[in-house]
Amino acid sequence: MSGHAYETGRLNLPFVGISTFGKRPYQADWSRIEADVAVMGAPFDFGTQFRAGARFGPRAVREASTLFSFGHAGAYDHEDDCTYLGSDVRIVDIGDADIVHTDTETSHANIEAGVRAILKAGALPVVIGGDHSVNIPCIRAFDDQGPIHILQIDAHLDFVDVRHGVRHGHGNPMRRAAEKDYVTGITALGIRNVSSTTQEGYEAARAMGDDILSVRQVRKLGCDGVLARIPKGARLYVTIDIDGFCPSIAPGTGTPSHGGFLYYEVLEILQGVARDHEIVGIDLVEVAPDYDPSQSTAILAAQVLLNFLGFIFHARSQR
Repeated sequence: MSGHAYETGRLNLPFVGISTFGKRPYQADWSRIEADVAVMGAPFDFGTQFRAGARFGPRAVREASTLFSFGHAGAYDHEDDCTYLGSDVRIVDIGDADIVHTDTETSHANIEAGVRAILKAGALPVVIGGDHSVNIPCIRAFDDQGPIHILQIDAHLDFVDVRHGVRHGHGNPMRRAAEKDYVTGITALGIRNVSSTTQEGYEAARAMGDDILSVRQVRKLGCDGVLARIPKGARLYVTIDIDGFCPSIAPGTGTPSHGGFLYYEVLEILQGVARDHEIVGIDLVEVAPDYDPSQSTAILAAQVLLNFLGFIFHARSQR
């Protein structure tokens, strides 16, 4: 009746088998991607300025995602009265971009090549970092995709221009994005407290089209108020830094900042943008699992991605 095959198929418990994202098929040949979603790891953390370890993020998030690998007929949400990510949504895991140790530009070029391969196949790219600098090659890959608006969920503005000659570290990605003529603007949510960006950086960000809201400002506006600030009809690329969440629920990151979002605050915003906008790309970055022996940070990351994908494809089916 529902498509479940618990009696006739393998049970395939979370701890059984290979940890691809959501236990979805692995496609090693990037010229043969046939899917609605292609997930790629970007295990690069040479852009960090404090604690490294996000290179292990893709592996941890994939393993955590097996907890939600229902496999048979999607996941039913009783609040929404909806089954998300059923068999009609084709998701593949294409493995990781090749990382060359200490070589930022080559590593970034390899990440960019992976995103371009996904876009060429007509799939939605989902990139798991890695530090936030991996967003730089992701956005580069959209240079022939038409205008995009970036939704950033983050504790830090990441709008540094050049610091000691560094242009492509994890403090630079939103500045590099804003320089692209096909990036029409940035909506930055969760920016707070002691920041890695100077006052001049904030002024430059606003001058270049960055709408900046702290966690407290987001809470004051509410979900609908925040959604109203995102340009109507914009095609959205969503970048989620796990430190946008409060470290009380996401301690496994290199630069934790207290006072962050809780789970449902972000989830409701993601559900809203999936309903109102075309989502053209996603990255989730800065999961550094060694700082969280409970593994709850990786589980949170996997849960957010799977829910967001569910919202996106449900919204597409209703249009």
